[in-house]
Amino acid sequence: MRAWRVERPGPADSGPMRLRDVPTPSPGPGELLVRVRACGVCRTDLHVAEGDLAVRRPLVVPGHEVVGQVVNGAGEFVPGDLVGIAWLRATCGTCRFCRRGAENLCPDSRYTGWDADGGYADLAVVPADYALRLPLGYSDSTLAPLLCAGIIGYHALARAELPPGGRLGVYGFGGSAHLAAQVAIARGATVHVMTRSHAARRLALELGAASAQGAADAPPEPLDSAILFAPAGELVLPALAALDRGGTLSIAGIHLSDIPPLNYERHLFQDRQLRSVTANTRAQAREFLAFAGAHRLHVETTDYPLETADRALLDLAEGRVNGAAVLVP
Repeated sequence: MRAWRVERPGPADSGPMRLRDVPTPSPGPGELLVRVRACGVCRTDLHVAEGDLAVRRPLVVPGHEVVGQVVNGAGEFVPGDLVGIAWLRATCGTCRFCRRGAENLCPDSRYTGWDADGGYADLAVVPADYALRLPLGYSDSTLAPLLCAGIIGYHALARAELPPGGRLGVYGFGGSAHLAAQVAIARGATVHVMTRSHAARRLALELGAASAQGAADAPPEPLDSAILFAPAGELVLPALAALDRGGTLSIAGIHLSDIPPLNYERHLFQDRQLRSVTANTRAQAREFLAFAGAHRLHVETTDYPLETADRALLDLAEGRVNGAAVLVP
């Protein structure tokens, strides 16, 4: 089968991935073999390819927003079922975090496209216990971003503790942000978007945002909550400064450039909070996918043939993707 492998981690424009013919993977006990029908291109894939995340599996196949059809069944799944493969791939199930329902913090957690091969390929393998049922009413291409961009945005929104009817600031407006903003709007929030992309600002307004301005600009009113999706540490300061008293900023990315020095009184005083976001639980994933099934979300995608995954990754790195990039056969 065909698969993209990270052979020399480095800048996206240096060609860190290569498309190769590789053996078809063999599922183990309790695992599904899945024929890939679409795979989202996530910023985390970019961090894996560029070496921002330390190599865990040499020559790994990236991709953890996988929509596919079961070839070999296991668990509750049978051949022909449509399933999703997401970032979280395995947890120990016995540590104190797993026992209290916070499996996203499991020290022994493993991840698709980092610890194990993912979906930049014709076929992929996933433990049946970590495969996800998918909502109806979406195409394969629009389902794919829901499996990480949507899920992690949903978790980031929970971490931001947005009050009912509150004012939310969204910093960066890519694949994850444009979905989280829709969830917040559907729940009655006022959303203000800060992003460098003019096309993303237009999309934000089309999706119902109350305002859209530059990445470091002040929103038109104080914020109850904010989410930073852009991996830019320098945006932490204007996002914190935009919070009203008692506001919370959650940082949605797995990697962030260094944060400049904070001024305590300006950025943190008056009960402001700064919170990180780490992966998600399967329960959160199912909850979000159920929400997506009940509320028709607009998923903005740009499709790329699998053969051009390197170009999709470079376009993502250089800010040329509006919404989410998705690989299709």
